[in-house]
Amino acid sequence: MAVQVNFAEEFFGESIEVLKRIDASAVEASASKLAEIRERGGRLFVLGVGGSAGHASHAVNDFRKLCGLEAYAPTDNVSELTARINDDGWDNVFSDWLDGSRLSDLDALLVLSVGGGDAERGVSANLVAAMKFARTRGASIIGIVGRDGGFTAKVADNIVLIPPIYPERVTPHTEGLCAVVWHLLVTHPLLARQSARWEELK
Repeated sequence: MAVQVNFAEEFFGESIEVLKRIDASAVEASASKLAEIRERGGRLFVLGVGGSAGHASHAVNDFRKLCGLEAYAPTDNVSELTARINDDGWDNVFSDWLDGSRLSDLDALLVLSVGGGDAERGVSANLVAAMKFARTRGASIIGIVGRDGGFTAKVADNIVLIPPIYPERVTPHTEGLCAVVWHLLVTHPLLARQSARWEELK
């Protein structure tokens, strides 16, 4: 099998082009919303499945440690997650967890997703159910999503869209640049309360 020698160069070039097309004002609005949530004493619940569950766990660490924002990811507790899936089903795993966490109008969801959820097509239906539940509690919704944003784009208060200008690689570009966006957020002057360890070392 022939290897395309310049694939790395091509992929990096695509990433740069996608990054340049992200709406910076949408990211700034999300930073403001997150700062507002912290100031009102609210909590941040970061939701993602698959690779985005990994992002959720990492983001929770940084929002808590660097920003002093109380944050949680339901996928961090595999025992509770799998018990809920086993007993009550996949679709309601996040909404039931949020109910048990007494989600309120002080709180917010941060949804990380390639497609943003589409219950009709059976994709990330648990994210859709969680957002519907959040709306009944008056919680804010922020999304970092790709493709057309799916259900998240329809209901979120703030949305950052990773433009799907390379459809054949929408997942790696969305997930890769999602990490860039939330790392931007945790280092944003409105949110950051301390530097990461390497930045503190002289």
